[in-house]
Amino acid sequence: MSVDLILPCLNEAAALPWILERLPSGVRALVVDNGSTDGSAEVAESLGATVVRCDTKGYGAACHAGLEAARTEVVAFMDADASLDPRQLVRVTAPVIAGHADLMLGRRRPVSRAAWPWHLRLANAELSRRIRRRTGARLRDLGPIRAARRTALLELRLTDRRSGYPLETVVRAADAGWRIAEVDVDYLPRSGRSKVTGTPLGAARAVLDMSKVLAR
Repeated sequence: MSVDLILPCLNEAAALPWILERLPSGVRALVVDNGSTDGSAEVAESLGATVVRCDTKGYGAACHAGLEAARTEVVAFMDADASLDPRQLVRVTAPVIAGHADLMLGRRRPVSRAAWPWHLRLANAELSRRIRRRTGARLRDLGPIRAARRTALLELRLTDRRSGYPLETVVRAADAGWRIAEVDVDYLPRSGRSKVTGTPLGAARAVLDMSKVLAR
């Protein structure tokens, strides 16, 4: 089965070649350009990816624009910063394609300390604990790689357009009775600085966005 891989992108021109050259067979890349100024869209197009323009700022806005543009039955999301290896995408998509899971997430396993600083691991552990308490889903990571069926995702009617989008996906899926699971994937040192946790303001916004989702 073919899969559309949605890659929300903001100034990832340096990382895109490595990602796009490692796509598994049957995977089409949808690079959702969220206002890049470094030529990311042109790089993606030159390497054969489909570029989707998203003028509304925000990680969730880019993800949802990609979801609406996708055409395959099963879709996947992955960060475009080279922190995840597309060759491991099948670990996340295969259980959904086989019908063993409705929402599959990649649990990050850092290959080095530099890949995932201790303070971000600690924050993720606390977030995961709150997710388990809120949803009952046995998750240890709200990882940036996930897969599900496109139509079912659209039916969740996700509204967050910023950092809370992945969390809202899990919460709404759990409330809908979806089978949610996770599998280990390698986590590599990212290319460039994180748009979400790379600055104090970005981190504060992420905490606020996710707190709002959990409070609903």
